[in-house]
Amino acid sequence: MKEGKKRGTERTQIATRDEEWSNERLQTFLTLEPPESLPADYNVLLKAYRGMTDELFVRFLPIFIAAKRDINTRLENGSTFLDLVLQHRKSAAYADALRDNGAISSKD
Repeated sequence: MKEGKKRGTERTQIATRDEEWSNERLQTFLTLEPPESLPADYNVLLKAYRGMTDELFVRFLPIFIAAKRDINTRLENGSTFLDLVLQHRKSAAYADALRDNGAISSKD
């Protein structure tokens, strides 16, 4: 019988904090393969956004752009990655980093 999802103190995996992220580790995000329905560059940005602190995301974006990746890639509905980030109330630092690196919103 399967157990329900563990929460809070029931979790067995310990959170990792103050972990060292080299530029080489940041670059590994560029190799992530997307699901069929998602553009590759959007998927990379999404994984980085979900897996990095805002400070790491700021470091990652120039690596992303230097690799000739598209910061303004769009979903089928025309929305950009910045559109997604702007929907989250605690994402101001991520949105600022995206804008500082040339990201646009489909609403601009």
